[in-house]
Amino acid sequence: MGNPTEKVGQALITHWIGGEPEAGGSGRSSPVYNPATGQVSGQVALGGKTEVDAAVRAATAAFPAWADTPPIRRARVMFRFLQLLNAHRDELARAITQEHGKVFTDAQGEVTRGIEIVEFACGIPQLLKSDFTDQVSTGIDNWTLRQPLGVVAGVTPFNFPAMVPLWMFPLAIAAGNCFILKPSPIDPSASLLLADLLKQAGLPDGVFNVVQGDKEAVDAILEHPGIKAVSFVGSTPIANYIYETGARHGKRVQALGGAKNHMVVMPDADLDQAADALIGAGYGSAGERCMAISVAVLVGDVGDRLVPVLAERAKALKIRNGMDLEAEMGPIVHAGALERITGYIEQGVKEGAKLVVDGREFDPSNTGEGCENGFWLGGTLFDHVSPDMRIYKEEIFGPVLSCVRVGNFAEAVELINAHQYANGVSLFTRDGGIAREFGRRIEVGMVGVNVPIPVPMAWHGFGGWKASLFGDTHAYGEEGVRFYTRQKSIMQRWPDSIAKGAEFAMPTAK
Repeated sequence: MGNPTEKVGQALITHWIGGEPEAGGSGRSSPVYNPATGQVSGQVALGGKTEVDAAVRAATAAFPAWADTPPIRRARVMFRFLQLLNAHRDELARAITQEHGKVFTDAQGEVTRGIEIVEFACGIPQLLKSDFTDQVSTGIDNWTLRQPLGVVAGVTPFNFPAMVPLWMFPLAIAAGNCFILKPSPIDPSASLLLADLLKQAGLPDGVFNVVQGDKEAVDAILEHPGIKAVSFVGSTPIANYIYETGARHGKRVQALGGAKNHMVVMPDADLDQAADALIGAGYGSAGERCMAISVAVLVGDVGDRLVPVLAERAKALKIRNGMDLEAEMGPIVHAGALERITGYIEQGVKEGAKLVVDGREFDPSNTGEGCENGFWLGGTLFDHVSPDMRIYKEEIFGPVLSCVRVGNFAEAVELINAHQYANGVSLFTRDGGIAREFGRRIEVGMVGVNVPIPVPMAWHGFGGWKASLFGDTHAYGEEGVRFYTRQKSIMQRWPDSIAKGAEFAMPTAK
């Protein structure tokens, strides 16, 4: 059926099952758009129970040999995959920009952050080392193993079509599992590029599979008895559904949900740095990031000084086709998302927030040749937003920055801790004491001090608190290794050390 890297932008974007592209038999498909032009660039096959079952069969057949492969040999496959990713990073970035819309340099950064997880996964021989206790009791030794689960799956979102899958499958595969990826149907081509690079790296057929699809495919994954664990990143309502449904079917589930990330600006902060941070973190990737800053918490008189600067910067954003290397922001990912975001802007006005910059007034005539009908929206800025407003309470997932004014640091902490979401948060200050107190008191999973988007590096792990995470483990890092493995404890002794006679009391160390 040909090399899947040739399918980007062509008619059909397929599944990948058993080491080969597979069209599937559902007969269903969905259009894939170039958000910059608004034009259909291809069709993605939509799978269901049949395709998921075929992927599980392929993965199940591949699992015994792959699980028995020494970790150092699995690591060597990851090293070859790492080399190929580095060689093809721009190809991946172009596919992302053409289907997601984010600017090319941002797509390059996404691929790079995913590559860092692969680098971490290359250390799997060390990561799987176990504990051993000699003579835990007379003549008895005790040690632990971490063994793979079997066939596991990942359901990933549109906003990071390469990075989020790379949060999951490199560690799962390196640990000895076989993996089924269900990417977003909005920008599915990156998944096939990754699959082809894994095959080139020498990964055995069936160890990595891709089932394209929508809710039908997701439900088939959640219900299939052959899948032992599911990882998910997306909105909170869907994360909750994934968690509850997967757990009900006996699966281990790790479901990362939505966010409403705040950035507190203290009166002593460097306001130029704070403005740079808010513009980049609020409008980068058109705000379609679970770690985007969507609320600026302005303490004391900071609002009077900072809001005019933010307004000028928001109006001056270079919003263009993402392949333009001067672009700072690209289009919204699809027409439905654009409609949802503009609806929130209208709601904010109705609720009484001050609309300082209205992104709906953006003129798309200078976005690039053939881009007049793309899914365009300018950066939007609200001031005097209050906690009772929907634009404050709900995740907008677009280039909308809301400014909330508070009197002091304690009010800022109280405001943030009261929110249902607790994914990421940032504080800009020069005061070390305030920074330390913030880090200890704030009830949020990822915290930045003078860092606007505190996404942890590959060896630390990603995850929020409260309604931003369902499950007990964070993504990637050492917690990712624990999620994709299970611990086995082994105790042994040999006949010469075993006393004669039955023992009826609870065994204890002797």
